[in-house]
Amino acid sequence: MTKGKVDALLGIVFGDEGKGKVVDFFTPRYDVVARFAGGPNAGHTIIFDGKKFVLRSIPSGIFDPDKVNIIGNGCVIAPDLFMDEARELEAAGYALTERLHISRRAHLILPTHRVLDRAYEAAKGKAKVGTTGKGIGPTYSDKAARIGLRVGDIEGEFEEKYRALKQRHEQILRDLNYTDYDISQEEKRWLEGVDYMRKFRLTDTETEINRYLAEGKNVLAEGAQGSLLDIDHGTYPFVSSSSTTSGGVCTGLGVAPGAIGRVWGIFKAYSTRVGSGPFPVELFDETGDTIRRIGNEFGAVTGRNRRCGWVDLVALRYAIMINGVTDLVMMKSDVLDGFDTIKACVAYTKDGQTTTDMPYDTEGWQPVYEELPGWKTALTDIRSEADFPPAFKAYVDYLEQQLQLPIRIISVGPDREATIVR
Repeated sequence: MTKGKVDALLGIVFGDEGKGKVVDFFTPRYDVVARFAGGPNAGHTIIFDGKKFVLRSIPSGIFDPDKVNIIGNGCVIAPDLFMDEARELEAAGYALTERLHISRRAHLILPTHRVLDRAYEAAKGKAKVGTTGKGIGPTYSDKAARIGLRVGDIEGEFEEKYRALKQRHEQILRDLNYTDYDISQEEKRWLEGVDYMRKFRLTDTETEINRYLAEGKNVLAEGAQGSLLDIDHGTYPFVSSSSTTSGGVCTGLGVAPGAIGRVWGIFKAYSTRVGSGPFPVELFDETGDTIRRIGNEFGAVTGRNRRCGWVDLVALRYAIMINGVTDLVMMKSDVLDGFDTIKACVAYTKDGQTTTDMPYDTEGWQPVYEELPGWKTALTDIRSEADFPPAFKAYVDYLEQQLQLPIRIISVGPDREATIVR
């Protein structure tokens, strides 16, 4: 029997590309959908049949009743937020307990992790990273320090371990002189979430996934955030706390590099970033405001304004390289329908130097643009490549030539039907 493969679906810039919609679109091709990194700071929005769902920890394949969904060991989980998310899906008629499997090795986000998140940000003054305050960073810090709590701990002597880690956090908060907080109600909900999680299949998901692969089944690895938020390869320190690139698929699911098949890189027809950090293509003018308004560029979880700019080919080429991207998916093409001119950043310049490679530190670099004519035509109702306006087809051809990869899928609207496969 031929072994199955793990195909990865990754955001390859700063995240928020619409991965949830694409995972939902791809799910019928796969037997298993798995999250390999990140936590409830990433919201994947899916719209179909007039309904909108925002998934934070649960894989986007959950809407297909025939698929297994896995939260892998590379993820971090907040039991209270997980409970709220799961109950909302259950109320909408989706059965979860048999189809959603959770790694025992995934780490738990405690209420005190969220307090620590706020305390650390406050202590940074003007150098804030711009976290969502969900406790992601402190949880991964505890994981690296080998003191964290894991999902598997809730099956055994949990209360004592929980109290010990909570007390450690409280001491750190006292040392930071950050004592004006009250987690009593939050903690009550959190413990309720822990009890709720016990009804799910808590398992050694790395063994389970490899068993599926040995049986010839295929797995779709769903990314969170984007490649430029990767803890190693992103715009450090303005990054997430996990491995968001294709390498994170191996560590976050427990699969060997040889098991990776196709790597789908998702990007928008323009660029966005949420939170702090360098963003060379950011537009501070009316054009940026227009892209934000038309693209509804506000965080699915936080509601924060996303910073907007033209497409960044320097960033895309870098992300394609480090991920080994094999195929591209372009989202939100319709947002640019009304512009007379479309720009693309082909290089950065600073202090008389110009580069087409991603610098170690992108702070202070300015974009070098090339201009293309806009298509001035509504794309939302188009369902065939043959109906593309000539200027839009030229934009797609230009991007493929610049990136040296095919754009296999183009999204022209938020609904799952507004998706063109080429």
